[in-house]
Amino acid sequence: MSEQYFKIGKVVAPFGLKGELVLVHSLGKKTSLKGLEVIYLEEGKDNFLPHFIQSTSIKNDTEVFIKLEGVDTKEAAKKLTPKMAWLPEADFKKYVAAASPISMLGYNLINAQEDLGEIIEVIEQPHQILCAIMVDGKEALIPIHDQSLKKIDKKNKKVYVELPDGLLDIYR
Repeated sequence: MSEQYFKIGKVVAPFGLKGELVLVHSLGKKTSLKGLEVIYLEEGKDNFLPHFIQSTSIKNDTEVFIKLEGVDTKEAAKKLTPKMAWLPEADFKKYVAAASPISMLGYNLINAQEDLGEIIEVIEQPHQILCAIMVDGKEALIPIHDQSLKKIDKKNKKVYVELPDGLLDIYR
C-alpha cells in the first residue's frame, strides 16, 4: 500500500434509525467533514474498507454525525462500531487543524541531532502527547510535553525534542 493513511478517530455508535453513525475525531477543530467523499474503516490490522459518505453534520467540537451509502438501518450501522476511522494523506491534510497534535503524524522525530524516525501514531493524554515511533523494530512511545518539545518544523515535517537520558535505552 503506497498511499499513507492517518487515523482520525473512531466510529463509536449508531445514531437514529436510518443508519447514521457518530464519529469521534481528533482533528483539533469543529468540522462537518464537508466535501469528504470516502472514509476508511479498519476491518483488521492494515486492512481498511472504503465507505462512501452520503451526508455529515456537526454534533460538537469532536463528534460528527456521518451517513454512509448502503448503511440504512440501525442494525447495519451497529456492525460498523466500534471501528477506527482513517483518511488518506491528502484528505487528512485538508481536514486536520494545524495546531492539532495529530497533525504531527508522518513527521520525523529529532532528538538532539538524531533522527529517531517517523511518527506513526499520536496518542493524546491529559497532560502530554505520546508519539509512537519504531526503534529497532519495536514500537516506542515518546512523551511530548512542554519540557521535551523544542520546536515543530512544519515545512520540513520534523518535530524537535529533547528527551531525558536513557529514555530510548529501554527500547534498544
